[in-house]
Order: sequence, then C-alpha cells, then structure tokens
Amino acid sequence: MGNKSWILYAGLLVAFWGVWGAFSALPTQLYRYPDQMVYIIWAFTMLIPCYVSLRGKRFDRRGIAALYGLLIGLAGAGGQLILFKTLTIGPAYLIFPVVSISPVITVLLALVILREKVSRLGWAGVILALVSIIMFSVPDSSKSGLQFGAWLMLAVIVCVCWGSQAFLMKRAANAGVNDASIFAYMTISGLLLVPVAFLTMPENGFDFGWKAPALTTAIQLLNAIGALFLVMAMSRGKAVIVSPCTNALAPILTIVLSLTFYHAFPSVWSFIGIVLALCGSTLMVYSEEAAGAAPTAPSASMR
Repeated sequence: MGNKSWILYAGLLVAFWGVWGAFSALPTQLYRYPDQMVYIIWAFTMLIPCYVSLRGKRFDRRGIAALYGLLIGLAGAGGQLILFKTLTIGPAYLIFPVVSISPVITVLLALVILREKVSRLGWAGVILALVSIIMFSVPDSSKSGLQFGAWLMLAVIVCVCWGSQAFLMKRAANAGVNDASIFAYMTISGLLLVPVAFLTMPENGFDFGWKAPALTTAIQLLNAIGALFLVMAMSRGKAVIVSPCTNALAPILTIVLSLTFYHAFPSVWSFIGIVLALCGSTLMVYSEEAAGAAPTAPSASMR
C-alpha cells in the first residue's frame, strides 16, 4: 500500500473512535459509573491491541524509543486525567471546544519542527477540517453564564497535551520507532497513572454490579484499538494532514450514530461542520494522492 496506507488506518481510526464517541457516555448515564473507573478500565483494555500489535514485532528498547513512547503515553493519559478534573470544576459545553482545537497544536508543531510540506489544495483541506472541528464544538446558545476560571487553564493544558501527543507520534516514527513499540510504551504510561485515578476515585467507585464494568470494557476497547490505528496512521502519513482529517471525520460518525440510536439531531453548527469536514478531508486525501502520483508521471511518459 506504500505511502497511501495512512488513508486505510485513518479510516479505521475514524470508524472505531466514531462508534466509541457515540456510546462513551453510556456507563455514566446508565449507571453513574465514575470517570476514574472508566480510565482504569481503558488503561487495561490497551493491553489487548498492544499484545496483538507486538506479535511478530521487535520491541524497541532503545532510549529514544522509551523516551518518545512514554512521553506520548503520558501526554495522552495525563491529558485524560486532567480532563476529568476539569469537568468537575467547569462547564463541559465550554471545555470541549477548547480541547477540540488540539489538532491546531499538532499542525503548528509539524510545520515548524518537522518541516512538513503541504500543497495549496492540502492547505485548503486542513483549514476546512480545523474549522469543522470548531463547528462541532460550538456551544448551545441557550446556555449562558460564561465564567472563566481554573478550568480554562486546565482545558488549555489538555489541548496542548493531546496536540503534542499526535506530533510526538510522528516524531517517534521519524526516529525509526515501530508502531508496536510506540503503542506498548503508551500502554505502559497509561497503566502507570492508574494509581492516580484510583486515589481520586469516589468511595463508592467499586459499588457497582457487573453490567457497568462490562459495558465500559466493550466501549473502551474501541477507544484502545482506535489509539493503535492513530499511531499507525501518524507513522505513515503527514501529521499536518492526519490529525485534522481524523479529528474532523470521527464526530460525523458519532453524530450519525447518535441520530440513529438516540434520535439526537445535530445543530445547525454541527451540520455545517459535517459539510466542511467532508470537503476538507476529501481535499486533503486528494492532495496527498496527487503528491504521491506526481513523481511517477515523468517516467510513465518516457515509456
């Protein structure tokens, strides 16, 4: 599949994270399951795709691999734990729009540090995708009482963590660290923070039947597998393309599933976001396809 394989893995990422996004809140809504328990279960579900990805692969024990891998994992898992805290002191409808612009961080780091090049058509797609992400996160106008506080600083930290995580995935791949090793270190990092989640958990964190943890395990396994596909897409594609593309498309599937199962209709802003995401992602994929085909054109004409 060559350099185009990132499209396949990005598509699988969108599929898994889109479904995960549609059902991720069910354990809390149905059983009031604590976020900390959701994190703990997610951390252990990471072991399943980690095992599968490592089969037949060499685990990279180099210092550079451990450094990048642990930084990637801590940025992702640490950001998740900070998000849980942020949601307890601030409004979710304002927090998530701040967090959702994390691809901007990825794009800026990829341009400045990785020196990734994008065609004009690709740039148009990137911009449309980034705008669509903002559209998906526009808060309901009926909600008022805008107040800034510590939650805003924490939300920005989460945004930076997740934006940096995607950039570090690409940086690690450029350093020759294979997908399986990156994901293995991510899994280790997530497990290292389990005690933190345990210590911050309410006293009744374990006072639930089997249904809540079983449902959480099934849902978070989608999240874990999606994370593996993110690593694989980042290692094969440009961070400046993959990050906004996947972050723009996954909410579309979430909205479609929410409409189907919950009869939750998207807002006008979300509908605009769907159109922009589809247009932007199409332009980005087409620009990368054209860039990949360009070098072969002269040799083809010589024959």
